[in-house]
Amino acid sequence: MPNTSDKMSESLMLSQLRTIAEGLGKTFAPFCEVVVHDLSHPKNAIYSIENNLSGRSVGQAVTELGLARIQDPDYPAIIPNYANQFADGRQVKSTSIGIKNAEGEYVAALCLNVDLTLFNGFQAALAQFSQVQTESVEETLDASHSDRIREQVDAFAAARATTARSLKPAERKQLVQELKKAGYLDIRRGMEIAAAHMGVSRATVYSYVR
Repeated sequence: MPNTSDKMSESLMLSQLRTIAEGLGKTFAPFCEVVVHDLSHPKNAIYSIENNLSGRSVGQAVTELGLARIQDPDYPAIIPNYANQFADGRQVKSTSIGIKNAEGEYVAALCLNVDLTLFNGFQAALAQFSQVQTESVEETLDASHSDRIREQVDAFAAARATTARSLKPAERKQLVQELKKAGYLDIRRGMEIAAAHMGVSRATVYSYVR
């Protein structure tokens, strides 16, 4: 049987796990429920619940996974991202982390349960939004030349240890002159593409060309 020192140690550990659970719950609210299980008391194992999404309460019995850990010290310590479900049918992604004592026995678990309802809604909305008609209409909004202009701008900026939008006016003027010399500004919308990538107006680029 565990001595008084062991009980005090496990009590402190559970208290620390509750603090961790509280932090995780606040960080991932309102999507993630965080539960601390006291596996040394399987009949009332739920020690704390942060951001309660499942409708359970402190003092409820251990889950099947908790029982598996109690019965088998070799059971995996981390079971990540497994499919789960709340009592009302909501889909859940769960991760369970087992905690052992000095004797190598599971005495606690920290579990995260992510409600996928909102994310599944986002996914469906994005899928609908990204659908396109399949009629034989062909149009190209951004030719390969656009990428080449941006690459030239980025390479110029990188050589000066900066970004396209952080170039100084004198550097931008030099860049525009180089783009003009290479023929990039003769490409359709070349000035607009370069201007947008540098974060300046087309008029500014035009002034550098003159």
